[in-house]
Amino acid sequence: MSNVHPGQRVAVLVDAQNLYHSAQSLHSRNIDYASLLDAAVGDRQLTRAIAYVIRADSPEEESFFDALVDIGFETKIKDIKRFPDGSKKADWDVGMSLDAVTLANHVDSIVLCTGDGDFSRLCSHLRHEGVRPEVMAFESSTAEELIEEADSFVDLDGDVDRFLL
Repeated sequence: MSNVHPGQRVAVLVDAQNLYHSAQSLHSRNIDYASLLDAAVGDRQLTRAIAYVIRADSPEEESFFDALVDIGFETKIKDIKRFPDGSKKADWDVGMSLDAVTLANHVDSIVLCTGDGDFSRLCSHLRHEGVRPEVMAFESSTAEELIEEADSFVDLDGDVDRFLL
């Protein structure tokens, strides 16, 4: 990664639902969030690490949320919305974007751990604000426009033994 140095302040924002579904559909495995955070930060100064998660009333989710906190993440939890027709919706796109814009004045780089193309415009905005947008995700399930807008892209498929449990 060019333009990365030890004095940089970095924030890591993780779209846990996006990564979970990608890891499951591509590899039938789970994300190693400790390794993900370690790779995202490198030898830089971590300012904030936030994992955006969805509460779906599954028995093991509370222990997962606790594990994220133990690793060093602040968790932001949103309840899944259930509609009268039986459909469900849950995403953190707006919340993640607002946090990134708010953090932009306090960091040099923001690492977005997601493959969601909705964040490509955010990358452009962050760069305009003088922040280095970086993305970590599975390339095969990441929107091309997001990869193109990021200053760097780490393909988690490139080292599955490091990034997956």
